Amino acid sequence: MFRRGLTTTARQTLKIGLIPADGIGREVIPAAKAAIEALGSDIPKPEFVELLAGFEYFTRTGVALPHDTVDALKNDCDAALFGSVSSPSKRVAGYSSPIVALRKELDLYANIRPVIGVASDPAKKPNVDLVVYVKQEEIKSTESGREARATRLITERASSRIGRIAHKIANERSRKHLTIIHKSNVLSVTDGLFRETVRRQSADFPDVVVAEQLVDSAVYRLFREPQIYDVMVAPNLYGDIISDAAAALVGSLGLVPSCQCRRQFFMGEPVHGSAPDIVGQNYREPSSVYSICGTYAEVYGACEGANRLDAAVDQVIREGTVLTPDLGGRNKTNEVLDEVLKKL
Repeated sequence: MFRRGLTTTARQTLKIGLIPADGIGREVIPAAKAAIEALGSDIPKPEFVELLAGFEYFTRTGVALPHDTVDALKNDCDAALFGSVSSPSKRVAGYSSPIVALRKELDLYANIRPVIGVASDPAKKPNVDLVVYVKQEEIKSTESGREARATRLITERASSRIGRIAHKIANERSRKHLTIIHKSNVLSVTDGLFRETVRRQSADFPDVVVAEQLVDSAVYRLFREPQIYDVMVAPNLYGDIISDAAAALVGSLGLVPSCQCRRQFFMGEPVHGSAPDIVGQNYREPSSVYSICGTYAEVYGACEGANRLDAAVDQVIREGTVLTPDLGGRNKTNEVLDEVLKKL
């Protein structure tokens, strides 16, 4: 797994900020809370703090990310669960994404997205078992008349930090293989800085085999032969594309979590968006938030609880009798939750 390299200090309690935010975030976050509570004494005693943010909150108050939410996460919480945020396709005066703002406020420099399939035989390895490390980056947009520009910022510091944690996790995994994703044949300055900086981390991890792949051919090979990849590290745009493509290989975006972190703090978020087309229908596959919960359990020293939750989710998917529509079933989110809790 990817979690071993993230392990932090064990503790007796775990205070988690819950930010359902928009759309189906309000459906999957309660499912995550129930799964955490069901683990009982196998994990640090959880305490939950309900927090506000999102586009819908912005339409009511004019603020997408309240100061109280940021202060609570900085000063009172060990971790956070973020549901989903609506992203309007047209510019809305005064609005900017609260999840992007949180990453900056909390210095969550690494976005970790494990994509792991479920083998039909539990004794066998899944065909897809990879981790995508996405470097957070800043995009500044300007517009003048009919001309629009977006300035992409790649820094040595940010590339070094994401490169180091990607090497660290690769070193903890059995294959010890890392692929740097870039497009430096075209973007030689920005992507060139990224690939060179990530490569320099190899000096401290001599057992890790480092490869490179252009982003377009990486997506092609991901669909043709996903088993060649172990840990992948990429700038933000490429990482978004690769992790969503990889989700198709395991069945659904609802199975892929995202963990944004810095030392001693983690914020989990499903890869899927707010899905306004299915809000209120209770149809979103909640397994990604269960994986996030398992990550919290393990990194805070509760490996047994993490293993129990992982095994329960895998069993439900493997049996295939209680699944949401995105996985070919007819069940609702709460029915999948009930089945996972039974396995626990």
